[in-house]
Amino acid sequence: MKKVVFASEAPLPIGPYSQAMRYGNLVYTSGQISLNSEGVISPEDIAGQTRIVIGNLKKILESEGSSLDKVIKTTVFLKDMNEFSMMNEVYGEFFGDNPPARSTIEVARLPKDAKVEIEVIAFI
Repeated sequence: MKKVVFASEAPLPIGPYSQAMRYGNLVYTSGQISLNSEGVISPEDIAGQTRIVIGNLKKILESEGSSLDKVIKTTVFLKDMNEFSMMNEVYGEFFGDNPPARSTIEVARLPKDAKVEIEVIAFI
């Protein structure tokens, strides 16, 4: 049975979608951008945005008893592939030893003109 996931510590969705869905022992997050509690993108740089995005994902996963260590797949959407190495460096801080499978895609634009959006699939 599927369950809507709501993590009070993570930013609220900015549209008609859930932060994540749980199905059995899997959690599928929606793409997260670096929103602060007021719904504003913060900070401006790709490294800072990546840290906040992964922090938001961590809060969502932990609300369901999962963690970043249990992520099996990520999808990273970048506004500018020239910032890949900076994003990748920060990403590696969180997923360094046994990183999950990953796709990275350059896109024309992201919500609220974010530089990065990341979604994950994790087990419980």
